[in-house]
Amino acid sequence: MLRVLVTIIVLVSVSSVSATEKGKKLKKGAYDAASTNYNVLYPLGSGQERVQCLARGSCNQKILTCPKECPERKPKMNKKKKACFIDCSSKCEVTCKWRKANCNGYGSLCYDPRFVGGDGVMFYFHGNKDGNFAIVSDENLQINAHFIGTRPAGRTRDFTWVQAFSVMFDSHNLVIAAKKVASWDDSVDSLVVRWNGEEVEVPTEGEAEWRIDLDEREVIVERTDERNNVRVTVSGIVQIDIQVRPIGKEEDRVHKYQLPKDDAFAHLETQFKFFNLSDLVEGVLGKTYRPGYVSPVKTGVPMPMMGGEDKYQTPSLFSPLCNVCRFQGKTGPGVAKY
Repeated sequence: MLRVLVTIIVLVSVSSVSATEKGKKLKKGAYDAASTNYNVLYPLGSGQERVQCLARGSCNQKILTCPKECPERKPKMNKKKKACFIDCSSKCEVTCKWRKANCNGYGSLCYDPRFVGGDGVMFYFHGNKDGNFAIVSDENLQINAHFIGTRPAGRTRDFTWVQAFSVMFDSHNLVIAAKKVASWDDSVDSLVVRWNGEEVEVPTEGEAEWRIDLDEREVIVERTDERNNVRVTVSGIVQIDIQVRPIGKEEDRVHKYQLPKDDAFAHLETQFKFFNLSDLVEGVLGKTYRPGYVSPVKTGVPMPMMGGEDKYQTPSLFSPLCNVCRFQGKTGPGVAKY
């Protein structure tokens, strides 16, 4: 009788949504300290969402409630509403934050590729037009970027931007890409998502997310605005905020890109958050997360440059191979053998 009563109480108080991300199947234990290790409870009558923290430490089993200023964890009108960020770690707090890439924050990759590393140092990595480069390469994570670009007459290098990412893990591949468009229209979605080579549709209604449950983890692509903005989560590995944007006419004029009239150069602005990287992680961005890493770029100049195109270039967007790549995942429908 007691066991039945406990079961009923749990069913009444905790919704079917859980942010523990299948904790039993991940490397972390069910009660490991993690900012998002919680169960989602039913919201208050005011619409304010609540969670029960599962992380170890002083926040364990505490109930945190989103403030009235940002009552939801996943507001769909991202540009107009901040989201409730719940931190069940030692901070044990809720805060209101924008759910979009911060191009000046740690782990960001924006513009004519400008990075902010895990060490907080800003640098540029230009690569080359139509090239593919390993942004992160670790034992079970490979993120490649495909560069688009143009080279006006008289220039010695390409202007480049990131058009697509290939996120490889286990034996899977998730691709997020910007469509090539002749002219930009804010009312049109120019984002493409492919899972293991097949295009998937991310809904715009309801939870506005696409997800798949794997044996070891969960993969979620959720819209953070009506169009051209998503948050990608591969549980236990990486979280990515992505926005698709064009090069505007004024931006083209100021930087003298001399872009052709039939291409808006839609590209991705991105911010990464990594989980469980190894101490030997590689990649243009990945290596900046190594313990004790010291950046070789020259600081105090307008465009501090990071070289290494020869080390990080891959044969294709889907290939985990480069001169320093470390990916040990299995080949599969989304990961090339070469």
